Amino acid sequence: MDTNEFRPQSEEIPGQQLPYPAKQSDMDPAPDSNLSNYKPAGKLTDKVAIITGADSGIGRAVAIAFAMEGADVAILYNENTDDANTTRKMVESKGRKCLVIQADVRDSAACRDAIKQTVDAYGKLNILVNNAAYQMAQEKLEDISDEQFRRTFETNIFGYFFMAKAALPHLQAGDAIINTGSIVGIVGNPILVDYTATKGAIHAFTKSLAIQLGERNIRVNCVAPGPVWTPNIPATMPEDEVKNFGHEVALARPGQPEELAPAYVLLASSDGSFITGSIVEVTGGKLG
Repeated sequence: MDTNEFRPQSEEIPGQQLPYPAKQSDMDPAPDSNLSNYKPAGKLTDKVAIITGADSGIGRAVAIAFAMEGADVAILYNENTDDANTTRKMVESKGRKCLVIQADVRDSAACRDAIKQTVDAYGKLNILVNNAAYQMAQEKLEDISDEQFRRTFETNIFGYFFMAKAALPHLQAGDAIINTGSIVGIVGNPILVDYTATKGAIHAFTKSLAIQLGERNIRVNCVAPGPVWTPNIPATMPEDEVKNFGHEVALARPGQPEELAPAYVLLASSDGSFITGSIVEVTGGKLG
């Protein structure tokens, strides 16, 4: 796509379901996450970032964008080793280092170890991106099992808390924490009741932690995506929801992972020096 032109409405997304956790390479069409049209400006030169859920989707795009801006990164993933290795190669192709860590963010000890590995490898830590997430659509509240409820909360909010707590001793004035929320945490979604609750919790966590860390000049913000074409969609949503996914927004198409990455760059860099406690909506016009 010519960078001087707007991104056109995407091709129709066919109905599909993939086993959880889905591989990005199995999706039809493949998500855009390589930032081939992104113009870096050295905004994160020699910074170190750790990104959870970075084997694919938004996390992969953020890792690539950070590398293009001059940062070395550590990426956390839970299950898809092939996807994680693809992300590593894409980051390294930008001339930066990429540490790959397999870890379950539901485990506080695993989160502490991931931070330790990152600091041991790079000597410091400047940016934490909490992005790992779990969802599974259910038509009725009664269909949400106790196991699913616990997994959703433990991944989506416990993991964010554990990672932030482990990272804080290493963060200095000017550093940043960026959480991934969701528009559904603001407007709700009837088939993702437990997931929307965790995203609302992430938004509140972001605001409270931003107030607490303001005196240390550590900024805490949240990106709230709208419908974005990532592996979680065909792996967790009913086929009729996947078909033409995202076309209900004002721009009449789903977002692509690479369209979210610049928001994370803004919040991680000095360009966002007066932004904290914010929920930055990148939704394509998903307002309700």
